[in-house]
Amino acid sequence: MEILYTVLEGWLVLAIMVAILWVVQLWRQEADIVDVGWAGGIGFLAIYYALSMPGLFSRRMLVALLVGLWSYRLASYLFRSRFLAPGEDGRYMALRQKWGAKAQRNFFFLFQLQAFVALLLSTSFLVVMCNPETRYSIFEVLAMFVWVIAITGEAIADVQLNRFRQDPAQHGKVCRNGLWRYSRHPNYFFEWIHWWTYVLMGVGVSYGWIALLGPILMLYLFLKVSGIPPTEARALETRGEEYREYQRTTSAFFPWFPKGA
Repeated sequence: MEILYTVLEGWLVLAIMVAILWVVQLWRQEADIVDVGWAGGIGFLAIYYALSMPGLFSRRMLVALLVGLWSYRLASYLFRSRFLAPGEDGRYMALRQKWGAKAQRNFFFLFQLQAFVALLLSTSFLVVMCNPETRYSIFEVLAMFVWVIAITGEAIADVQLNRFRQDPAQHGKVCRNGLWRYSRHPNYFFEWIHWWTYVLMGVGVSYGWIALLGPILMLYLFLKVSGIPPTEARALETRGEEYREYQRTTSAFFPWFPKGA
């Protein structure tokens, strides 16, 4: 019951946080601030769990460090590249136009849904933190390598895309630089890889299978909900045939060599 109360307390804090962010978007008319809150909220939960949950202290601190670093990098990148950038992210612009007069009400519930998704994802590292085993397994060592690969790959993809967008000569064109030559969404792919870190750390742990919720849920969101579908719909509107050609020749998610012209 103590664990349940801690999780519910974390959810309450997230719900209040995204409600404040909803007020911010009322003022700025930029709903993409919720993406920053989502990434930062997961980092908050990791730190809160590490200080509140049972389990080996060093492991709780290690997991909090891994999630915290991931959270800080992603939240700060989203804050700079989306919230501070001129205009609103295309996905939220489309929703604002679609919802019309009901946009603010719907955005409030969407923000709260983001908080709930963050809570669900946090169970992936929660079960790892509760592991009382005093010795680290080979799977936990392997998890460190997966984390480094995921964070490095996602950071590289973000930097490559940001540099492309800042080049005036590339305005209105499709980024095919670096990792974007092999996947239309390499940032999503490495983000998904990141959640396998906690699956590996949960091998052999009681209820460790719960960690699978992270990569499963993220894959579903990327492929079917808030990732690829709205992003590519917007790209087709703004880049037209060039993006259709990019879709034809380049893997959507898993990196692979591009098809011939």
